[in-house]
Amino acid sequence: MVKIVVDAMGGDNAPEEIVKGALLALRERENFSVLFTGDEARIRAELAKTPHDASRVEVRHCTEEITNDDVPTHAIRSKRDSSLVVGMTLLKEDPEAAAFVSAGSTGAVLTGGIMLIGRIKGVLRPALCPGIPNVRGSRTLLCDCGANAECKPQYLEQFAIMASAYGKAAFHMEHPRVGLLTNGTEEHKGDTLHQEAHQLLKANPNIEFAGNIEGRDIMFGDVDVAVADGFSGNIALKSVEGCGKTVSAILKREFKKNLASKLAYLCARKQIKGLADMLDYAKLGGSVFLGLKKVVVKSHGSSKANAICPSVIQALDAYNNRLVETIEEMLTSGALEKQDA
Repeated sequence: MVKIVVDAMGGDNAPEEIVKGALLALRERENFSVLFTGDEARIRAELAKTPHDASRVEVRHCTEEITNDDVPTHAIRSKRDSSLVVGMTLLKEDPEAAAFVSAGSTGAVLTGGIMLIGRIKGVLRPALCPGIPNVRGSRTLLCDCGANAECKPQYLEQFAIMASAYGKAAFHMEHPRVGLLTNGTEEHKGDTLHQEAHQLLKANPNIEFAGNIEGRDIMFGDVDVAVADGFSGNIALKSVEGCGKTVSAILKREFKKNLASKLAYLCARKQIKGLADMLDYAKLGGSVFLGLKKVVVKSHGSSKANAICPSVIQALDAYNNRLVETIEEMLTSGALEKQDA
């Protein structure tokens, strides 16, 4: 039985919500177990609050934690008994460990992934790739959303390949359509980075390139993958999150105004709930760290149980659907055989 390693001490709501969310995932899916890393006494205390199959749960005690105040590289090297380092080491060394999930420090997860897990051969820069809800009722994969603030054109080309592989492996996208996120749809738009990246994407036969896209096209366009440098991608991601919260808050306020609006809400309750669920990033899981030798999922730092649960399932699906192998296959096809210049 494969294991999903969960950093029980990572995030603002650890370990309570982390443990609760992972147990929810165990109830939703069979044929996998969870291995928690962290303070055993605190984890056991949370486990005792929720009925669960003890045969599918393990705990590895750790005496240290990595926080957002820690310098990532120093923390990975010095806090060897932290829940994050121990978890990633288990992922690397235990053949039954399929994936790692953490809501902890983004910088530490990224640094630990590169230092402890390692990059797939040929990958220049790993990238974070969340799924953004779109008007078609599916997801647009946004790659990168924060791992690489400064990029080269070759990095963006690789992000397109890796995100396309993710779409094929995890979301059954047969021919993912790829758009390059910039400040206009015309081919000449954008700075030198995006103009050069456009030409690389256009010339790559392994990419179904749809051309440049603007920010609105992430949710309202017809592409399956939106390629971005990490700086722009992170702004886009946070804007989407803010939009979801804003729409939800406005709907609640408007439908509480008077009796007529309350009655209108009763008539449209199902549709409103559907819209709120679609815009709730917490229910979509985390961001897969593409380009590593093992599956790593970074969940939002403020994640509660309802966000940890899909993150664990997301990690399991990525493993079962051979995400890493799919990227490796695309590497060997020659699409990514380029040196970091």
